This record gives sequence, structure tokens and C-alpha cells, in this order.
Amino acid sequence: MNSLTAIIVDDESLARRGLSLRLQQIPQVDVIGECSNGQEALALIAEQSPDLVFLDIQMPGLNGFDVIGQLQADEMPMVIFVTAFDEYAVDAFKVHAVDYVLKPIDDDRLHEAIERAVAHHQQQESARTKEKLVEMVMGMTGASASSIEQMAESSSAVQSWPEKISIKDGSEIHFIKVPDIQWVDAAGDYMCVHAGGKTHIMRTTMKQLEALLNPTIFLRVHRSTIVNSNVITGAQTLSNGEYLLTLEGGSQLKVSRSYRDKVKHLLTA
Repeated sequence: MNSLTAIIVDDESLARRGLSLRLQQIPQVDVIGECSNGQEALALIAEQSPDLVFLDIQMPGLNGFDVIGQLQADEMPMVIFVTAFDEYAVDAFKVHAVDYVLKPIDDDRLHEAIERAVAHHQQQESARTKEKLVEMVMGMTGASASSIEQMAESSSAVQSWPEKISIKDGSEIHFIKVPDIQWVDAAGDYMCVHAGGKTHIMRTTMKQLEALLNPTIFLRVHRSTIVNSNVITGAQTLSNGEYLLTLEGGSQLKVSRSYRDKVKHLLTA
């Protein structure tokens, strides 16, 4: 595959230089620019549209999360946070970072993060290819996208669904009751599992986790979000055609237009 184009964002020049030298030895990454603050990063991302950003969190002015917050969805690159502080890990995955690497950077850990970014990029390309194929079949048959996907999935064998899933946290393993899961956010090869008022980070893919959840209860409402339909307490229609779901406890999730037909029957029942 072609190298991922990347930029480095860090207010410390030595940190930028050190990471750049390391990345020069990794053929999967092509560094096309460096930035010393958040404003420079926003400008360079808009200009170059890199595949990947190595982003420091604590910077003067705009911090790493501010940079993510000001990016439009259609220009959002993959993000690997590189920071000396570990207390931001959960927040990093909430904004769908591909990975989170602590300074001083371990070479093996850096390679692992890049492999994750490469795999994530390939998944994105595969998803785009699938969308194009669905559009082509729609044009040939007149069938809807949802019916095509249902036909593709109809051959799946009947299976039983686990009552609990296990999540490893360092040396500890937590068993989460599936009915307690309210929703799941995808962050590359990590999942943020929201259950019982807590957020658990699970190292798996959306596809693998989705295979463990009963699709009649757990609904895909966004490319990166699954929600437990039993905890939906209300919904409203937004001006852009999306739904905004309200869950038990007050959390709110958007249903993207491409998935609204899958939950429409639930909201109109």
C-alpha cells in the first residue's frame, strides 16, 4: 500500500524532531509537515488533508482536543495522540483517536500504533468499496440499501447471545452484563463501552463486538456507534434529517441519515 501521509503537532521542537527521525525509518508513514501549535495544525490539515496526525494534547492556546473539536467531519484525519500524560486516555478514545502513545515513546509501541492506523485506513477503504458496490446494486435492481444489506446478512446462522462480555483492564478483567450496556463508541481498534455509568475501554473492532450483541436489541445508529434500544427514552428529528436519541440517564446520541431507517420503526411504533 502507499504510505500514510502524516503531520506532527507538538509545541516542543525537540519532540517534533525526535518523532520525525523515528518516522523516517518507518515506510508506512510519510511525514509531510510539522506544526508547533493548534492553529498551525488546523491550517495545515485544511491545506494538505493528511491521512494521519500525531497530536500532542497539552499545548498553549488550542490543545489537542480543541484541534479535534474544530475539525469538520469530512476533513477529519486519523489521530494518534502523543503525550506525556496518561489521564486523558478515556477522553482520547471518546473522540475516536486511533491510538494513544505516552512519552517517552517506546519504539515497539510506536510501531503498534502505526500498524493500528494502517489497519484502520484499510477498513475505511473497504467500507468505501462496500458503499460503492451497494450503490451499484441499487442502480441495477432498484432495491434500497437497507434491503441489500439485509439480504447479505440473511444467510447468517441463528446464534445465542452472551449474557456478559469480558473487558481486560491491565491485569484485571471486568465482566460487563450485556443488558447494562447503554451504547458503544468505536475508536479504531478500541471500543468505548458505556455501561452502569462507567466507560470501559475494550481492545477490539466494531465488527467483532457487534457480532456479540443481539441485533434486535443493539442498533447501529452511526458508522461508529451502537445503542441499546431498551434504554432509549425519547427522540427528536433534527433539521438535517438526523435523529437525536435521548437515553436513560440523559445521554444523547445522533442517528446519522444513513442509519435512520433502521431505527425509524422503533421510534414510530
